Amino acid sequence: MKEFLRQISPIGAFKDLLSVWREPGQNRWLVLGVAMAMTFCLFMLFIPDSQRIDPRAPEIFYISTWAEDRTEREIIASNCHNQQLKEDLESLLAQRAEIRRDMYRALGRATFLDVDAMEAEADAEAARIAAQTAPRPLPDDEHVMTVEEYCARALDPALG
Repeated sequence: MKEFLRQISPIGAFKDLLSVWREPGQNRWLVLGVAMAMTFCLFMLFIPDSQRIDPRAPEIFYISTWAEDRTEREIIASNCHNQQLKEDLESLLAQRAEIRRDMYRALGRATFLDVDAMEAEADAEAARIAAQTAPRPLPDDEHVMTVEEYCARALDPALG
């Protein structure tokens, strides 16, 4: 077996192909075609047939933190409570921002900066940006309720 394997080598096969290719005649195209076909067949023997199936559909689990039988009144009450929490948080953040501005004003005055001019310039820039991004006014015939009006109307049985 070792003798047989020593006689077979890719380099020797390539040299044989080149020697046949360089010979004049019409057999070189035939030899090239047979060599390519044999190579293709050998590769196809080593490539296994893959059997593909459609993937299984995933199982979907819905996790809800609310009761399924919540009424609309309970949903609105929860939304109004969350709105109140949001407004309280915004108020707290606004207070902290004002404290921070006061600290920067004190630091600016301590370092001899014109804090009032800088603040006026910043306010003018903020007003310019607010004017550019202001929402368009609603038509006069439409009444838009505030959050407080909505919550009062939705939660008061006499108004709802």
